Amino acid sequence: MNIDISLLDEAQLAELNRRIVARLKYLQEARTHHQMLRFNVGDRVSFHPPGHDPKIGVILKYNRKTVTVVTEDQHQWNVAPVFLSRVIEARAC
Repeated sequence: MNIDISLLDEAQLAELNRRIVARLKYLQEARTHHQMLRFNVGDRVSFHPPGHDPKIGVILKYNRKTVTVVTEDQHQWNVAPVFLSRVIEARAC
C-alpha cells in the first residue's frame, strides 16, 4: 500500500490522523474483547504482577479493558486479560 501524504494539507492530515487513531483504538478494543472471551466470571486464574509474587484469584467482573480479579488474600486487581492464565484444579481420585 502506497499513500502519498505529501499532497495533503494540514486539515487533511489532521483528519487522517484522527481516523488512524480511531481505527487503532477500535482494533485494540476488539483484540482485548476477544482475549476476555477466553474467560468467564468465576474462573480461577493466575497472573504475575511486576514486583509481586504470582497471584491466584477468581474473576469478579469484566471492565472495559481489564477484568477484576479477587485474589486469595481478598485483594482486588484490575488485570489485562493477556496477562491471565487459567488455573486447572487437580481432582482428588
